[in-house]
Amino acid sequence: MSLFDKFEDFKMDVLKEVGNIGTGNAATALSRLIGKPVDMAVPKVSLLSFEDIAERVGGSEQVVTAVFLRVEGEAPGNLFFILSPESAEKLLRHVLSIEPNEQSDGPFTEMERSALNEIGNILAGSYLSSLADFTKLSMAPTVPSIAVDMAGAILSYGLMQFGHMGDDALLIDTTFLEDGASIEGQFFLIPDPESFEKIFSALGVPNE
Repeated sequence: MSLFDKFEDFKMDVLKEVGNIGTGNAATALSRLIGKPVDMAVPKVSLLSFEDIAERVGGSEQVVTAVFLRVEGEAPGNLFFILSPESAEKLLRHVLSIEPNEQSDGPFTEMERSALNEIGNILAGSYLSSLADFTKLSMAPTVPSIAVDMAGAILSYGLMQFGHMGDDALLIDTTFLEDGASIEGQFFLIPDPESFEKIFSALGVPNE
């Protein structure tokens, strides 16, 4: 029985709750960081294959901003927070009150990259903490990195950087709401092959 078949019966209720709690924690942490309220919509949670990740963000040649890191602990894996160029700029402008600098040599200045990296770090910590609370497994993020490149190149780099990735990914669609602006991003958790079974077992999903 495939991972997807198992979750068909499980209905992903627990993972949706993980997304809800993680989003609430992330909104609180971001509000404290920037000193103003941050609203985030109820996330959509789904499972997809590793090969489908690039398609979900516009295709392998779509230029994206990605914060990526390694997850360490009892259920190791890899994590990517991916934004379109438009979403990254809106996130800087509406949530962080940073006006993107069009005079910089690259897509973003060092300060802008640092701000986006910190948001990715806060989201990663919030969602992983929520998942760890539900599963009682230790899961901790490493120091994140940020890249602006084609989605396929970023995922390929992740493979080289972190080694073989699992075949399946947990997707949490994250949406920031600020002054009428809707800012969407995708959070992909890609557990190592043996880690998904550990997570399933901890969540009460049968292995048969």
